[in-house]
Amino acid sequence: MEQQITALAIFVGVFVLATLRKVHIGVLMFAAAAGVGVWMAGMTIDKVVAGFPVGILVLLVGVTYFFSIAQANGTIDRIIEMAITKVGDRAFFLPIAFFALTIGISAMGSPLAGLVMAPIGMPLAKRYGIDRMLMGIAIGSGLSAGGFAPTSLYGIVTYGTARAAGIDLDPLVLFSVALGTNLLLLAAAYVMFGGFKLLNTRTADGFGTQLPSFSASRPTPSHPFEREGNIARSKQAAVQVLDPAAAAEVTASASKLNRNQIITVLCMAGLVVTVILMSVLGSNPDIGVLCFAFASVLTLCDPQSGKSAVSKIDWSTVLLVGGIITFVGVLQTMGAVAMLGEAAGAVGTPLLAALVICGIGGLISAFASTTGMLAALVPLALPLVASGDIAGWAVIAALGVCSSIVDVSPFSTVGATFVATVDADERPRITRLLTRWGLSMVVVGPLLLVGALVVPSSL
Repeated sequence: MEQQITALAIFVGVFVLATLRKVHIGVLMFAAAAGVGVWMAGMTIDKVVAGFPVGILVLLVGVTYFFSIAQANGTIDRIIEMAITKVGDRAFFLPIAFFALTIGISAMGSPLAGLVMAPIGMPLAKRYGIDRMLMGIAIGSGLSAGGFAPTSLYGIVTYGTARAAGIDLDPLVLFSVALGTNLLLLAAAYVMFGGFKLLNTRTADGFGTQLPSFSASRPTPSHPFEREGNIARSKQAAVQVLDPAAAAEVTASASKLNRNQIITVLCMAGLVVTVILMSVLGSNPDIGVLCFAFASVLTLCDPQSGKSAVSKIDWSTVLLVGGIITFVGVLQTMGAVAMLGEAAGAVGTPLLAALVICGIGGLISAFASTTGMLAALVPLALPLVASGDIAGWAVIAALGVCSSIVDVSPFSTVGATFVATVDADERPRITRLLTRWGLSMVVVGPLLLVGALVVPSSL
């Protein structure tokens, strides 16, 4: 038992050290996994490396490559612009539109890619007279829901890890749980922050065909789909100011999708339909392989976009998830995970243990990497369901969503971006409200999801 406790302490220590030193957790985790596996568990280096999740690597690389092509050829930006234009001057629907758009963007492999909507949505909310807190919750909820799509990081890590452990967690069920939860949160935000008062409000200067444009220099993190679109929008803004006639010509020429963009939209629709059909027919679709297949079509049609998309593959996340899961594999070999399961059983009933671990996941994720928490806690939660008293899929789905809905906390990347994209005089209020909302989710999330998923499955 002493070795297991020491290994767990090293696991936690690596998390803390990487956070304090601001270094890549995956690098330290992989090195630590090799050291602990060889010197403490008596494993060969080949067996340690065999714990690296190759299936998740294929998923992440395939998904981020496919959607990076869609970004590189301008399809994603065109979809965003067309959707915002459709809203026109109807203030009530603007947060809903941004919620839906953020879901779509976050579903394209990288949840944080949805943050591209924050510097657009927050200033627009002010122009429409919408509470910035409502817009922030709309974007944050969309990011959380889209992140659990079968094609996105949170979903891939959660259902991929569960399936590797023998728990049959359907990717579409996981996405449905995340979507339903975040729809409830958006509805609550509409009630709390005056959204329904906007129902009969229309602005005097709806967009028409004039789309919002913002600077490329923004306080958002780097991710595969961010910079090129903002640079293009900034160039359009400059043209509008210096040469209105030229701007009108550019707008007219951009009103239709070009050939490559039409093919991209068809491939995106084909991917979604294929995944749904295969799931309905009882087959487990390999989404990573499907993304490679559709990406092959796109790169043959547009070699330049395919070439530029290679550099946008999310290798950093591959290494992050791979390093953590490799270390967890060492802990499982040593029996440390089983020991945690016994400790969790000592907490009391399995339902109480599920509440505790969901609360821990939410609390830590409010201050740290959600991806890291999912990669670490999902395997460590598996002993909770070993007895069969509660459904494994319900616990894992609840844990995943609980770890995500707290991300609007201003101590996380998502919440900090919202604070940075409002006017200086509004930042104290937004920081205060986001803190209350984010930390309240640490309690609300486990009670809601364990009550809705785990309790019925245990009856």
